Amino acid sequence: MPAKARLSQAAVEQRRQAVLRYVAEHGETRIDDLAARFDVSLMTMHRDLDDLAGRHLLRKERGRAVAFPALTMETATRFREGTGLAEKTGLCEAAARRIAPGSTVLMDDSTTLYPLADALARLDRLTVVTNSVGLAQRFGSSPGMDVTLLGGRYHGEFSSCTGPEVGRGLARIHADVALMSATAVLEGRLFHPLREYAEVKEAMLASADRALLLADHSKFGKTATYAYGTVAAYEAVITDTGTSDEEIAAVRALGVAVETVDPDASGA
Repeated sequence: MPAKARLSQAAVEQRRQAVLRYVAEHGETRIDDLAARFDVSLMTMHRDLDDLAGRHLLRKERGRAVAFPALTMETATRFREGTGLAEKTGLCEAAARRIAPGSTVLMDDSTTLYPLADALARLDRLTVVTNSVGLAQRFGSSPGMDVTLLGGRYHGEFSSCTGPEVGRGLARIHADVALMSATAVLEGRLFHPLREYAEVKEAMLASADRALLLADHSKFGKTATYAYGTVAAYEAVITDTGTSDEEIAAVRALGVAVETVDPDASGA
């Protein structure tokens, strides 16, 4: 029986990304089951998982591969919006203090930003532009706010839109500030598991005079599939007191200010 042809590095990486997606969807999976599913030897699957674990994309434990919670929960907005509410509220209150009345504000689809609907209610003549249906719904009933929803390809699991239509819409907008979060941050580098969402974040940065990154401690020390720059593109990073000193030091080493909030003192 002839030996299997050696795969190119691109094909190997494609398989590894498929393995990552499968583990993220299932939370955790036995390694021998993964080998059978992807029709590779147990040794090859161990090599794939060692590579993914080395990039902080998943955890490899005894006999099983385990997804990071941030990547698993990223698959459904209904799960994400109910987690870390005290931290998210504290971050949003801190960000709201940096927004002036009359500003035009870009916001991505991060559920971290959901508490901003209450935090920004005190501001008049605020223009909000977002690709998030969930955020638009929350802001839509707020008096004194003009809300624009960027349409495009709708993703029901995230309750938001991506695609070239979103990019073209952002290209026609000049915003005072962009408020965004991140799925994963490692040593100042930013990551997202889905390329189209990373592209939306890049387009928002290009359309705003300044930007703030809101990320609680659970986002740090991890990576995801697609890198989209560093925190150097932001005026400041707002996080909570649970973020490690090493990760905060890495952000400051890039010349970016860090504001830490105590979720227990936010009144959330």
